[in-house]
Amino acid sequence: MKLSLSRELSELQRIVEARRAYFAERGLPASLAYPVDLATEELFVNMIRHNTGTREPITLELNAVQDGVAVSLTDHDVEPFDPRLVAPVDSGAPLAQREAGGLGLHLVRSLVGAVHYEYRDRSSKLSFLARERARA
Repeated sequence: MKLSLSRELSELQRIVEARRAYFAERGLPASLAYPVDLATEELFVNMIRHNTGTREPITLELNAVQDGVAVSLTDHDVEPFDPRLVAPVDSGAPLAQREAGGLGLHLVRSLVGAVHYEYRDRSSKLSFLARERARA
């Protein structure tokens, strides 16, 4: 599945509707919906908020893979920003000692593990793999 998304928060509804249809069409497990939706939303919103020098659409791709879903978001005509370089949040530190920001990326990492980053020809591509977790 591939979508071209306007740089507007209202597109979040369209993302969720497209994901629902894709999961139903492919018979993907409902247990992956929450991590895919939340991680996609966080990365999409970050692209809108932090890459303000472009009006180019953001491309979302979902691909069913063995035991999961591969998701990528590509932001076009932007400066590089590698979210993997953002320091991990110390969730055990008192609030007064924490720096603002980074909680969304922390949440994404906790839900889907690694976020991969590519930058080429003024396009930033963030991707992750949501997999079913083994049940104990």
